[in-house]
Amino acid sequence: MIQEFDGKRPVIHPTAFVHETAVIIGDVTIGEGSSVWPNAVIRADFAPIRIGRRTHIEDGTVVHTGTPLEIGDNVTMGHGVVLHGRRVGSNVLIGNNATVLDDAEIGDECIVAAGAVVTPRTVVPPRSMVMGVPGQITPLTEEQAARLRRRGNPDGGYAAKIRQYREQGIGLPPLEE
Repeated sequence: MIQEFDGKRPVIHPTAFVHETAVIIGDVTIGEGSSVWPNAVIRADFAPIRIGRRTHIEDGTVVHTGTPLEIGDNVTMGHGVVLHGRRVGSNVLIGNNATVLDDAEIGDECIVAAGAVVTPRTVVPPRSMVMGVPGQITPLTEEQAARLRRRGNPDGGYAAKIRQYREQGIGLPPLEE
């Protein structure tokens, strides 16, 4: 479901995939090749939410914020993520059921482990891993950072899954920008 709120209608790139049970409300922009999967909610009724290219928001994830939120390119948010932060850089993996709270910022090439909690106003530097409750920050290895960059392959992973879903008639029809 895609809904206008307070005169602002979501802008979704025509190559993006939105499952018919996803809810996208208000001042949301979704970039090229991105995807929003079943029962995900992106609600921009307090502030704008900008989502980059090839960013994938998996089933049951909630994205909402009280301040403008920028999400970079090649981001994967696992199942059941709660994102209420200010910024997520590019080439980031946020694991299943992780929580990123108010005004937190996640740098480029980061991993937020499954179940981790990033507390309010935390700034996670680029090439870091966050694990635990509350989240503890450690440096990422070069191998981990390289794996994050490879996830953005425009021909594999979620890009292939988007094509497969569309071929089977699943998802909302592509919208014009």
